[in-house]
Amino acid sequence: MELNDEVLAIIVPIIVYWVYSGIYLMLGSLENYRLHSKSDEEAKNMVSKREVAKGVLLQQVVQAGVAFIMFTLTRNDHEQKVSADSIEEQQTSLIIVLAKQFFIGMLVVDTWQYFWHRYMHLNKFLYRHIHSWHHRMVVSYSFGAQYNHPIEGLLLDTLGGALAFCISGMTPRTSIYFFSFAAIKGIDDHCGLWLPGNIFHIFFWNNTAYHDVHHQLYGNKYNFSQPFFITWDKILGTYMPYTLEKREGGGLQAKPKRP
Repeated sequence: MELNDEVLAIIVPIIVYWVYSGIYLMLGSLENYRLHSKSDEEAKNMVSKREVAKGVLLQQVVQAGVAFIMFTLTRNDHEQKVSADSIEEQQTSLIIVLAKQFFIGMLVVDTWQYFWHRYMHLNKFLYRHIHSWHHRMVVSYSFGAQYNHPIEGLLLDTLGGALAFCISGMTPRTSIYFFSFAAIKGIDDHCGLWLPGNIFHIFFWNNTAYHDVHHQLYGNKYNFSQPFFITWDKILGTYMPYTLEKREGGGLQAKPKRP
């Protein structure tokens, strides 16, 4: 049973990623809710959708390999933990245990990614040769959330996720839900659409418009936090506030409140 959970933990987040990003891709024609026009997407982006898709698939292959190795190395620990968890769950609500693991996982991912992400912007060599790959998408594609240089994909996303898994104490079964949720959140941040009633825009300040600011030239040194909270941006002074305004020609745009 545990082996099945491990297999599902590897493949389900990938399936969720492509299904959810595909939905946003179909909604891309809703001009009234776009943060950038289709013409801007074609004019400003320096990488084709085909190249983005190939880069994401490469990263997901690497993630699957690292996840397989991690599950293999930690399998005995998790088998011993199951009996301890069953006792804990009798004393504490399962929902509370899962909420704690999710929250710790989100904090670990946010912290790991914030400091590496910010350093890759400050270090000119790393930005030019590695992180600039992601910023070839000035107008983000929904499925481009995981489009990075392979080194960045391994360092930020894959190793950050492995740390969150180990530190939070989640099981492979719990990780199915956690990493599927993380994939959905990352896609939403890169979808370029501000849809009414979007639950992520209601409960997270770190949302589509927030991350869109970072992808623009004026916000390149701000809004590094991803994918959940804006805690580190607030603490370390890299938060750029913005307002959403109607864009000439239809749609919306995120405008910074300061230069």
